[in-house]
Amino acid sequence: QVRLEESGGGLVQPGDSLKLTCTAIGLPSTTYVLGWFRQPPGKEREFVASISYNGRFFNYGESARSRFAISRDIAKNTVSVQMNNLRPEDTGVYFCAAGPGGTQSSGYKYWGQGTQVTVSS
Repeated sequence: QVRLEESGGGLVQPGDSLKLTCTAIGLPSTTYVLGWFRQPPGKEREFVASISYNGRFFNYGESARSRFAISRDIAKNTVSVQMNNLRPEDTGVYFCAAGPGGTQSSGYKYWGQGTQVTVSS
């Protein structure tokens, strides 16, 4: 059974940093891209970042570029996103996803339950 388990969400103040981690269990393919998406309150789910199966190639959404950094520990089957200089507009539910890849939700076959990130003073 495939499971993606996110952790690390919480309430932080503007300018703070937060690291989210996702553990992937039972993926049927070792070549899947791992990605992060987020869904702000009342908005559509949007792409945050993704990383290739070997950890060598990255892609970032416009909002994440220059502030977020994605990484992957192949041995531990985890993917993390380090989020720096957080802003109130970064608030939302963050989802881990696995699949062939891309910047659209349709490119990912498996999804975690999500973890809440709230940026507020």
